[in-house]
Amino acid sequence: MHSHLGKLPRFDLVEGCTPIERLSRLEQKLGYEGCPPIYVKRDDLMGIGGGGNKLRKLEFLIGEALNQGCDTFITTGARQSNHARLSAAASARAGLSCELVLTDTVARDDEAYRRNGNVLLDDLFGAICHRRPADVDALAVAQERAEQLSAKGRRAYVVGSGGSSPLGCLGYAVCAEEIIAQEKDLGLRFGRIILPNGSSGTHAGLAAGLKAAGDEPGRIESFTVLAPIKKARAVTIDLAVRTLALIDPASAFVEGDIVVTDGQLGEGYGVPTDAMFEAVKLVARSEGLLLDPVYGGKAFAGLIAAIREGAWPNEEPVLFVMTGGLPGLFAYELAFRQN
Repeated sequence: MHSHLGKLPRFDLVEGCTPIERLSRLEQKLGYEGCPPIYVKRDDLMGIGGGGNKLRKLEFLIGEALNQGCDTFITTGARQSNHARLSAAASARAGLSCELVLTDTVARDDEAYRRNGNVLLDDLFGAICHRRPADVDALAVAQERAEQLSAKGRRAYVVGSGGSSPLGCLGYAVCAEEIIAQEKDLGLRFGRIILPNGSSGTHAGLAAGLKAAGDEPGRIESFTVLAPIKKARAVTIDLAVRTLALIDPASAFVEGDIVVTDGQLGEGYGVPTDAMFEAVKLVARSEGLLLDPVYGGKAFAGLIAAIREGAWPNEEPVLFVMTGGLPGLFAYELAFRQN
């Protein structure tokens, strides 16, 4: 681990490295002569709260909250936020109270979306949920709530959507080191590392980690699932620069180091697409693996489209970072039954 990372407060939420697996059956199902070897980094396989990529960020965020003597963890997200659910679970593990400011960002109002999936689990983990309309500044609400708690002698730690602060992004700088080590063990090098881009923290952290290790962050390609491409790219670059400054201030990104792609966003965040449905069903029926409909499903649809278009050299293995989000499938029950 980079020396700077080892000095920061950290609360253990991830047990060891997550495995990398080859999807040979999927390669056969795709049936393209030019199909590259496809691997997945199983960041859905983490024990706490149903698992998922946000736990890597929460190790540093919860660690800092505890180091500051906080008793409450407050964060924001959409109604079906994976980050919110895992914040609630991680807070329970750490002995912190958890409060969530959840906005109705996605225009869905069926019963499964309102009551099942992450919403069910937020309550189960004991979080206090503050529900707000889509146009409300959730972070401002969270900060106001922290001030209310402070007036009562409490101390709250506040972080925004996705836990994607530079500190939170360090979780994926650690993951970058993991991937480099696993490549050596496997005797291969991934030509592309593919992932979804929501709040941009996973991509930013991986890019910073690879850059600090003297590797090539330009082999990471994320598909925006939240913001229009111009904004997604700008946010990712800014966050990656600030994250790199925490671990290797002497390094700097150059042109081509941050690659964010569009084409899979569809009508917007959390709005299903035909390509997403196809990707989720294809991976489930060929490999028995479950992608979520909001993040992984859309990004994997982008991976499939790129392979079909012959966009990547067929001799270079591709790694997909499987970020979790399984409870989202239950929230989208109606959408899957209608498709």
